[in-house]
Formats: sequence, C-alpha cells, structure tokens
Amino acid sequence: MTRIVLASGNAGKLAELRALLAPGRVELLPQDAFDIAPVEENGLSFVENALLKARHACRGSGLAAIADDSGLAVDALQGRPGIFSARYAGVDGPGADEANNQKLLAKLRQIPAAGRGARFHCAIVFLRHAEDPMPLVCQASWEGQILLETRGKNGFGYDSLFFLPGENRTSAELPPERKNILSHRAQAIGKLLSCWNYPP
Repeated sequence: MTRIVLASGNAGKLAELRALLAPGRVELLPQDAFDIAPVEENGLSFVENALLKARHACRGSGLAAIADDSGLAVDALQGRPGIFSARYAGVDGPGADEANNQKLLAKLRQIPAAGRGARFHCAIVFLRHAEDPMPLVCQASWEGQILLETRGKNGFGYDSLFFLPGENRTSAELPPERKNILSHRAQAIGKLLSCWNYPP
C-alpha cells in the first residue's frame, strides 16, 4: 500500500479520511506517527492553511501528504469562527470542542433560528512532495443551521450543534456512513479523487 501522511493528529479527522480514501491502496498515517509537531496556521484562508500543513508534513515525514483545513462559518457572526474554528475559545487539546461549542452558543443565544444559518467549509490539499509546485486543491461546503443545544454523540467539533434540515438531525446524529456521503470533507475528498492519479 502507498503510505501518505495526514497533516493532522485529530483522531476524528483521521477516521473520516481513512474511510473515504482508496481503502486497500492507501495507508493514511497521522503526522504524530512521525513526531511532527503542528505547524503554525497563519494563513488567511482555508486553502493557505491546508498548504502550510501539507508542506510541513511532507518535510517532516518524507512522504506525500494530505491536509485539510476546515471550519464553520456562521451568517450572524460574519463568517466566524471560520479559519479559527478549532481554536475559537483559545483552548487546545482535550476540552477544546466543548469550549468552542460553549463560546459559539454564548454568541448566538439571542439570535433567532432564521439568523443562525451556517456552513462547514473544507479545503483539501494533496502534495506529492514538499516542493510540489502543482498541489491538488479541492474545496466544498455543507449547509446547515446552528442549534442552541447539542444533539447526538457521533463526530467531533461542532457536529452536535450543526443541524441539517434535509436530514432532520444534526451531523452528530448521522451514522458515519451517511456523514461520509454528505459532509464538506466527503465532498472535497470526492473532488480530489476524481482528479487524483495517485497512487497508480
């Protein structure tokens, strides 16, 4: 199997991408397996941050790399938390998801449902090597609405607050196989696979 490093140590993201990427042909390894510390995400867009992460993981592992940068954009908050979604509350590691969710709820408590439209954005980058001048870059979005209380136990991040009217449930209430069809990350990976000739 072809070994590719995922420019993340997020276990939820790793599980999702392993299920979506060419099972049996690709061995996707987290950057933690190579003792690669997270890179500073100082880009101004999801694409810039994904490129930063992918190049950093390539350099540290010597392998091809996939990076995704994704986040939640809420209409009433002018697109925030956006690229700062994972660190919205300024907390890192265990407890970050809960802190981020609580900060989001505090910002939206007085906003009626009609104003809580939101979408998840995802940028996926694939680099063959650290100096690859032609990275594959694919983007997708997933529309929904923010609830004022959590629902569901699946997923991670803001999934338990992200309500999908067409499904009548939150992302965290979706079975993983359904989420892996609908989500922003699944859509972006689908676009990547449609133009990917790697591995041969």
